Amino acid sequence: MREVFIVQHVHEFGDGNEDVKMIGVYSDRASAEAAVERLSRQPGFRDCPEGFHVDAYRLGEDHWTSGYVNAFDDVENEAH
Repeated sequence: MREVFIVQHVHEFGDGNEDVKMIGVYSDRASAEAAVERLSRQPGFRDCPEGFHVDAYRLGEDHWTSGYVNAFDDVENEAH
């Protein structure tokens, strides 16, 4: 089974919100880590280098197999 490597950057704010950036999809871990190395010197990213995540995903498989809850449902319910 073949894998790809996904690089994302997550910046967590003090209020619990997150800003997630999809950086790229790479054919091997070394290329993904090289992207992290390149970007970690860029403005914004260099202030939050711990936000980078490299994850392996097998191709042709479901990676989210259960339902989900809309994170905004609670916010909408509080408004009423």
